[in-house]
Amino acid sequence: MTRAWRNWAGTESAVAAEVLTPRSVEEIAAATTAATAAGLTLRARGSGHSFTAVGAAHGVAIDLAHWTGIVSSEVSSGLVTVRSGTTLARLNAELDRLGLAMTNLGDIDAQTVAGAISTGTHGTGARFGGIATQVEALELVLADGSVVTCSADERPDLFAAARVGLGALGVITAVTLRTEQAFVLSAVERPEPVDDVLDGLDEHCAANDHFEFYWFPYGAKALTKRNNRLPAGSQAKPLGPVRTFVEYELLENAAFGALCRLGRAVPALVRPLNRLSSTAVSERSYQDVSHRVFVTSRKVRFTESEYAIPREALKDVLGELRAEVPRLADPVMFPVEVRVAAADDIWLSTAQGRDSAYLAVHQFQGMPHAEYFALFESIARAAGGRPHWGKMHTLDAPALAERYPHFADFRRVRAEVDPGGLFRNPYTDRVLGPIAD
Repeated sequence: MTRAWRNWAGTESAVAAEVLTPRSVEEIAAATTAATAAGLTLRARGSGHSFTAVGAAHGVAIDLAHWTGIVSSEVSSGLVTVRSGTTLARLNAELDRLGLAMTNLGDIDAQTVAGAISTGTHGTGARFGGIATQVEALELVLADGSVVTCSADERPDLFAAARVGLGALGVITAVTLRTEQAFVLSAVERPEPVDDVLDGLDEHCAANDHFEFYWFPYGAKALTKRNNRLPAGSQAKPLGPVRTFVEYELLENAAFGALCRLGRAVPALVRPLNRLSSTAVSERSYQDVSHRVFVTSRKVRFTESEYAIPREALKDVLGELRAEVPRLADPVMFPVEVRVAAADDIWLSTAQGRDSAYLAVHQFQGMPHAEYFALFESIARAAGGRPHWGKMHTLDAPALAERYPHFADFRRVRAEVDPGGLFRNPYTDRVLGPIAD
C-alpha cells in the first residue's frame, strides 16, 4: 500500500510514515497502541473525497479498504450496523437488497460511511438532517486501544461529539444506522428563472421533501430539482437507458467537461459558455429507487467551498454573490449549488441548533479559484456561516469557536479520549486547536 496520498480534487497530499490495512477491530486497536508507543500520529484513510486535508495522515495511515460490509441488520426496525470503511455506494446497494434505504443522502456516494458522517456530509430537505443524524450508535477505537460504543444513552457526550468528529476522537470501526423501508422518489428537474426560485424558496422547501437548485453565475436561470416520496408499493419508472446516457453521461459529464476545458484554455469564453450551460438543460421527470435519485454521477473534477448559513439569510447572501461574481478578474465556470437542511443537536454539525441553507461554490480543476472562494467566504462569514468540514475554507479554531455553542464541549471530550493527540493532523490543529488542558 502506497504511503503517498492525494485527495480526489488534487488539492491536498501527504506521505505517511506507514500504511496499515487492518481486517479486524483487534488489528485497528493494536495499530493505535503501536503508534502511541512509536510517538507517531494516526489517521484513518477514507476515499479522499474531502477537499480539505482532514483525511491526511503524516504518521500512521489506517486504510479501511478491507474493513467493509454490513455486520448486522434488522429489517423490522431498520437498524443496520456497517463497518466504517464501507462506501456509501456499496451501502446503498446492500441496503437495497435488504429492502431498506437511507432516509436522505447527498449527491455523491464515493465517501466511506465513517468519512461522510465525520465531516458532516448532507443532502437536502427542509425536514431532514445530514447523514450523521441517521446514526444510532458508533463503535470506536480510542487512543489507548480500548474499544467503546456510544449512543444517545451510552456515553452521550462522546456520541454528540463523534457523529461529526473529524476523525479527531478515535477510529470509527462500526456505525449503526437507522434506515427505513425502501422507497421510490419522484424526480422533477427543470430550469426556472432564479429570481422566481428565490422569491418562492420557502414554498418550494415546504412543498417538497427534497428541494435544491443550481445557479449559473452569468445566467438568469437556475436548474431546480424536486424529489418527493411516493406511496409504498410505487414502481420505479426510470429514464430510459439512452436518455440517461445522453443527459447524464454525455451532456452533464462529457460535454460539460469539454466546455470547462475550453473555458480554462480561453477564459474569455467562460461567460457565454456558462450562459449556454444554464439554458441547455431540458425538463425531465422520472421516478426511481431513492438512492438512484439522490446520487448523481460526477466525473468532471473541481474544487469546492461550502458554507451553512441561517436559512433566512439565503436570499441576501446569494443576492450579494450574484452582484459581486461578475466583477471578479477570473471567470467562474461551475454553477453554485443551493440546498437546505433541518436543525440538529450534533455538536460540530453545520446545522447544529438552526435550520440551514447550504451554498456550495465550485471551480473547474486547474482554473483560478482563490479570489472567488475568498469573496464567497467573506459573504458567508458575515451571515454567520459555518464552513463544511470537508470543503475548502480558511477558518481556524478561535473563529470556529464563535460559531459553535458546543465547541468547548467538543474540545473537552477530545482531551478526555485523546489526551496525547494521537489522532491529530495539521488540519485538526488549525480547526480544533491544541488538545485542551
